[in-house]
Amino acid sequence: MKILAIDPGYERIGIAIIEKPEKEKEVLLYSDCFKTPATLPFSERLSLIGQEISRVISKFTPTVLAIETLFFAKNQKTALGVAEARGVITYEAARHNLNVHEYTPLQVKMAIAGHGRGDKTDILRMLPKLITITKKVRHDDEYDAIAVGLTCSASQNYYKQSKTSTTRKN
Repeated sequence: MKILAIDPGYERIGIAIIEKPEKEKEVLLYSDCFKTPATLPFSERLSLIGQEISRVISKFTPTVLAIETLFFAKNQKTALGVAEARGVITYEAARHNLNVHEYTPLQVKMAIAGHGRGDKTDILRMLPKLITITKKVRHDDEYDAIAVGLTCSASQNYYKQSKTSTTRKN
């Protein structure tokens, strides 16, 4: 299974491609922090996001999009912009026939740190234990995308295992 994992935004978007080989630890194939220039009109920034997501999908051919749900902060203008960027990202995923899975920040913290009160330090400490990373990850947005992708991989593996064990009991 190959997962396109996204930490959404409109100024900076964390992007990761994670592969889960059978019976092996996940491998990071690609990660980046895609940035859009603040000097451009918002509609052009959204267009650039769509183009980049389409490029990454075409290059790596994932079958799943894992994306973090929107966490409403105090700044509603920022939240609305991120929501629009998420719309572009999920549109591109649908256009390329990817299954879309959304995860809350709490779900990501639970999956990676083992508890919902995990902070950045807990996540950063756990990631190298959970996934093979052979490149230098430069931005927090990349780490956040990797964590979302691992959450998806873990939930998909759990779903497969529970479905298999339910089938065996029958």
